[in-house]
Amino acid sequence: MKEGGARLGVLVDGVPLPDDEAREVWDAFSAYMEEHRGDLGGFARTRGFASAHPRSEGGRAILALSHAAPQEPYGGTAKPVDPRSRPQGESPKRRRR
Repeated sequence: MKEGGARLGVLVDGVPLPDDEAREVWDAFSAYMEEHRGDLGGFARTRGFASAHPRSEGGRAILALSHAAPQEPYGGTAKPVDPRSRPQGESPKRRRR
């Protein structure tokens, strides 16, 4: 991934993929996440990886795939919400705008 290159990149165990391969992975990632919102680990497993971590580096979107790193929840530090703690009548699903 060179400076000034594509806006999307993919790292596999820290090694950058060529821009054309990275674009293909991002297309597959986007399609998968549309159908399986927030299931980063599921996407990783479909591609033979242990984890997938999207992040931003220098204004570029990077998808870091790893064969060894553990999967973290989307956002990295998100904690599960106990449904009993929601005000009565509030939907567990996010509202679309």
